[in-house]
Amino acid sequence: MAQSRLYYHVVAFLTVAVWGSTFVFTKMLLTAGISPVQIFTLRFIIAYVLLLLWQLLVSNRGRRMQWMCDTPADEWLMVALGVTGGSAYFLAENSAMLFTTATNTSLIVCSCPLFAMFLIAAVYRQTEHISRVQLAGSLMACVGMAVVVLNGHFVLHLSPVGDMLAFVACICWAVYSLLMKRAAERYSTIFITRKVFFYGLLTIIPYYIIEPGFPSMQTLTRPDVMVNLLFLGVVASMICFLLWNWVIRRLGAMVATNWVYFNPITTIIFAWWLLSEKITLWFAIGSALIITGMYLCERRQR
Repeated sequence: MAQSRLYYHVVAFLTVAVWGSTFVFTKMLLTAGISPVQIFTLRFIIAYVLLLLWQLLVSNRGRRMQWMCDTPADEWLMVALGVTGGSAYFLAENSAMLFTTATNTSLIVCSCPLFAMFLIAAVYRQTEHISRVQLAGSLMACVGMAVVVLNGHFVLHLSPVGDMLAFVACICWAVYSLLMKRAAERYSTIFITRKVFFYGLLTIIPYYIIEPGFPSMQTLTRPDVMVNLLFLGVVASMICFLLWNWVIRRLGAMVATNWVYFNPITTIIFAWWLLSEKITLWFAIGSALIITGMYLCERRQR
């Protein structure tokens, strides 16, 4: 059992590590003139098409292809997952950085495990309980995340609009974790993930009615753009969403979501590796707090 849980935690860590690296690849696409919403749309299109093709291939080998949920209520659940884990989350997070700093956005968005913990405990009062050790561990990890993000510069520039949008993104991911707990009890990981991509794309369409426009083929066929989009679509979206939804099924939403605290760590490591940014003592202190906090949370779950 202990070895199995360790395996699930390794998968969760690798997933978050890839998501932390997306900052670098997204930055390269932004430099190429592609907007944040267009990047989201393109990566979800790639992920959805590939996942759909894979399922169609599997269905041709004797497995029945499931297109719709068993009940209308479950289909609406998938719509909610597509919004909270796709269109609304990415739109709120990317829009937040137009009004506030990246530091503020990271601090607020990466605090979602705390909100997810209280939200899940409130909805599943009979089965999910927050112990003092678990709460202390999550708070310690949250403080560590703040230390990593602030990096010794303990000054925040408040922006009501931007900070509120970042908070919306934070709540979206917390709600996504809550809804995944319910969906994972009824449907397969690959089916849920395909639905998330589909409804994420469907619900982003109104944005293009307000702000029309899409990158030209000349831009999209550039080698550097194609490589970055394929990484974001295949690895960071299709594979990572599949793994993350699977990890939530195995570890539980409360424990799995705590790995979001590691996102700033992996972002800084990739920025150091690819963009030559410096790693400071504050990074080491914050990382130690996050690891200790995660250990306390996992210790309580055994």
